[in-house]
Amino acid sequence: MSTIEIWLIAISLAIDCFSVSMTSGIILKQFVWRTFLTMAFFFGLFQGMMAFIGWAGANSFSGYIEAYDHWIAFALLALVGGNMIKENFSKEEERHFNPTRLKIILLLAVATSIDALAVGISLAFMSEYHQLAPILYPIGAFGIVSFIFSIMGSVLGTYFGRHMKLNMELWGGIILILIGVKILVEHLHLI
Repeated sequence: MSTIEIWLIAISLAIDCFSVSMTSGIILKQFVWRTFLTMAFFFGLFQGMMAFIGWAGANSFSGYIEAYDHWIAFALLALVGGNMIKENFSKEEERHFNPTRLKIILLLAVATSIDALAVGISLAFMSEYHQLAPILYPIGAFGIVSFIFSIMGSVLGTYFGRHMKLNMELWGGIILILIGVKILVEHLHLI
């Protein structure tokens, strides 16, 4: 696999991180750099880690993961998005969705990195990635691009959150559910 192909795959994996980070920035409406960096760190870490896990475990459980990975990503994103929509209709003091909470960040990191698991499995079946050393480059690329895209999404989301007077928690929940549906549709080959 060429260097360009590796970076294109990294970009395609990072699109979900970008979208979710942007949604969080929209909801926060302010620059919360600690949250943005924490989110970017975990998104990048999980992208690389899941690709490595997929690569390492490809021979033993690849069929099981590929059959269900899209359902898991859809369920996690739908759960978080559904909660955001529900809280949008709750009274202000009853709202619990907070993209600054580590629990939420970790849940979103898992949901956005399940595709990386499938990519890691695919890489294991390529002859040039049978050893540990060659796989470190794509895994690093996946993590770095996801980190950068997460920061960009958070910053852009904050900008839009400040300048748009829409009900952002509602729209953020809808966006997360749509990302989950996109993942599901792509894996079920419905498009």
